[in-house]
Amino acid sequence: MALLEVNYINVYYGAIHAIKGISFYVNEGEIVTLIGANGAGKSTTLKTISGIMHPATGNIVFDGKDLHGVPAHKIVSMGLAQVPEGRRVFLNMTVEENLEMGAYTQPNGTISSSLEDVYERFPRLKERRRQIAGTLSGGEQQMLAMGRALMSRPKLMMLDEPSMGLAPILVQQIFDIIKELHASGSTILLVEQNAQKALSIADRGYVLETGNIVTTGTGQELLNSDSIKKAYLGG
Repeated sequence: MALLEVNYINVYYGAIHAIKGISFYVNEGEIVTLIGANGAGKSTTLKTISGIMHPATGNIVFDGKDLHGVPAHKIVSMGLAQVPEGRRVFLNMTVEENLEMGAYTQPNGTISSSLEDVYERFPRLKERRRQIAGTLSGGEQQMLAMGRALMSRPKLMMLDEPSMGLAPILVQQIFDIIKELHASGSTILLVEQNAQKALSIADRGYVLETGNIVTTGTGQELLNSDSIKKAYLGG
């Protein structure tokens, strides 16, 4: 059984039909990516899965449970964490305080071991743990946003545009971290404008165009597809 199943969801912003009956799934241990142009509905899809928005029709099943009517904070405690677009760290709090905020659904006894795990994975955050998050670079803030999500010990981690606004060397670093997370057993749903990078690390991908899934395949199949190359890879 898939860890996440999205079944025929339709999502509206007022009168705008943003997501048009899409279905897809993520199996445990996979990296699945959603690619598409700006405004295709990628971020809306993630917000709907995490309970920030609600589908008008269709349903979302996570870890065998229907998420209909489940509030966003409860969805986090079920094991689904989202790293939002634009990072959204708490700018006036320290690095460590930000990480502790990520653990609010966890029992107190697990927090110090979770912090150790995050600091081991992100040594830069450990060096800066007393620093105010607003003074970090963009790449460091992205690491902090990912570390904060990991503090909730998620079964599924959703990443929304993790490479946005970062210099190429930092983009590579972030993708290396995603690969490491995957190698250590994390299941990841990745929304990313950098289709080349996303598909190169994904087990499977779905292509969204104006709220519809128009193509699906393995990461490699989509990378090799002429129409995908033309539309998204500058080929």
